[in-house]
Amino acid sequence: MILVTALVRLGRTFGSVLASVVVILVLWYAFLKVFDLSPLVAKSPKDVYHYLFTVPKAPDNRHAIFDALMSTLGDALAGYVAGTVAAIVVAVLFVLYRPVEQAFMPVAMVLRSVPLVAMTPIITLVFGRHLAGVTVIAGIVVFFPSLVNIVFGLRSTPRAAADLVTAYGGSSFTVLRKVAIPSALPSLFASARIAVPGAIIGALLAEWLATGKALGYYMQHAQQTFNYGGVWAAVIVITAVSIALYGVVGIIETVVLARYGPAPSRGK
Repeated sequence: MILVTALVRLGRTFGSVLASVVVILVLWYAFLKVFDLSPLVAKSPKDVYHYLFTVPKAPDNRHAIFDALMSTLGDALAGYVAGTVAAIVVAVLFVLYRPVEQAFMPVAMVLRSVPLVAMTPIITLVFGRHLAGVTVIAGIVVFFPSLVNIVFGLRSTPRAAADLVTAYGGSSFTVLRKVAIPSALPSLFASARIAVPGAIIGALLAEWLATGKALGYYMQHAQQTFNYGGVWAAVIVITAVSIALYGVVGIIETVVLARYGPAPSRGK
């Protein structure tokens, strides 16, 4: 039964990733066709392929983009881990201690309403233009949506199960550990999937506005030097990587939920 559930979830994950690729390609061609953009500026999938693999400078192009990509992925990973861990810790505190939520949730919502572009100069002044600053910027992008999803998941605990644990002398922490967290796994993994592109976007923003390094800066520099092939190629590469990482998190979700989560509905 667990194997069947895992295969069902895995099939849905691969189907979602494949559908995303198809939609992106269709929208890409449709965008170029509808707006009738100049080939000098707008590049098609075929142009990007040639830029990366067939033109004489293709090896140099790939080297520049993929070297920058590795730095960006390192920055995104740091922000992803920091933002997700912080969201889990804060969500647990909110659920266990309601006064903490009443005191800090309004502050979190106010901070969330401030555009990150406006906060970036202050963040770089405080944390610098290196990994710490990039981690904070990418972590902020990850933190807020993850916090909302995880709090919702933890509060979706089946009441009967929580009452049963309490009736046997379990504390609030025991209810959280034995009931709330397992019930919140779907919400936690939904947050983890959403956070993947969020962390990458945050890293790119930090590199563009703060560090002057990696793929965010590469795209800015390519645009300024009229290297539009490089801009489109970098965008496509980072988009493909985002979709792939989203799929990896989905596969991990499949394995974990097949063992610990509810089985998918037969009606779906």
